[in-house]
Amino acid sequence: MSAESFAILRKNAGGDISKLAEEHFKHDLRDSDRDTLNSAANKIGTHATVGSLVGLGLGLFLAFRIRSARTQMFNAFRTSEKPTHVKFPDGREEAIPNITPLLKPSTLGDIATYFFFSAGGLFLGGETGLLTGSGSASRTVSKDPESKARIEEAFRKFRADVLRKEADALDGGKGVANVLGF
Repeated sequence: MSAESFAILRKNAGGDISKLAEEHFKHDLRDSDRDTLNSAANKIGTHATVGSLVGLGLGLFLAFRIRSARTQMFNAFRTSEKPTHVKFPDGREEAIPNITPLLKPSTLGDIATYFFFSAGGLFLGGETGLLTGSGSASRTVSKDPESKARIEEAFRKFRADVLRKEADALDGGKGVANVLGF
């Protein structure tokens, strides 16, 4: 699992594409459009961060609940009356082994519970935050129809430049892996 599996740790695109995007950001948009895009980007980051933290907290809470329920079940099992022998129809008796020590919660099990529940909560919370942040950012950009049209036009120009650059790199014999940054 890579670090990019978690929304809070995702990185930006490559350096050349980032420079190209910055040029379009400066030249194709007005100040109000740039402010709108920055606000939308901040909303996505904030939602992803808050979602990750809430998910982490919820995961730790659930891990604590699971651990305490497991301990209560073990204590109930340990104190209950258990048979010690089995009597067969032919009169023979066999001892039943005591498995209580094998069911005792372990430190390793507790560590695994806390780790996996917190990692799962971090992942689900971050992804949920990314989704809600994307929705909020979309609403921010869509507020002003004229600004939205300018932003869409700037993005179309940017995407065309990226495709031209990729085509030039492919025509230059670099290969697909080098163009995509692998």
